[in-house]
Amino acid sequence: MPRMTKAPLAGKQRLDHALENTADYLEAIADLIKEHGEARLVDIAQQLGVTKGTANKKIRHLQREGHIRSEPYRSIFLCSSGEKIAAESKERHTIVLDFLLAAGVPAAIAEKDAEGIEHHVSRQTLAVLQRLSKDIGKKRPK
Repeated sequence: MPRMTKAPLAGKQRLDHALENTADYLEAIADLIKEHGEARLVDIAQQLGVTKGTANKKIRHLQREGHIRSEPYRSIFLCSSGEKIAAESKERHTIVLDFLLAAGVPAAIAEKDAEGIEHHVSRQTLAVLQRLSKDIGKKRPK
């Protein structure tokens, strides 16, 4: 019997992590634009808890990928693909967060946990979480 390796899984995990990182950056940029009307490198780095150098490297990568546009010493803006990824990430986050809050998880913990879970949960599970959080909300006394 052939021996199974973890190589395909490891490769998928690396890809998932890269996509998670991309989604986090794009969601942060969208949030900053919504809140301040612009997204600056220093604000992105601060929001994500990374150095400006790390953020700058990722911003250049996102620009090459066509998700954002920026000019030297100017704000950073989302392109349509970046807007789409940011919106999907925000929706996933909101569904997970709403479920955790409805289930009684304290807000600070729910926010932290939702940030990790949102990237690793299937579309099917998200639909179930969304339905369950609505059901829990209907059963709670007002």
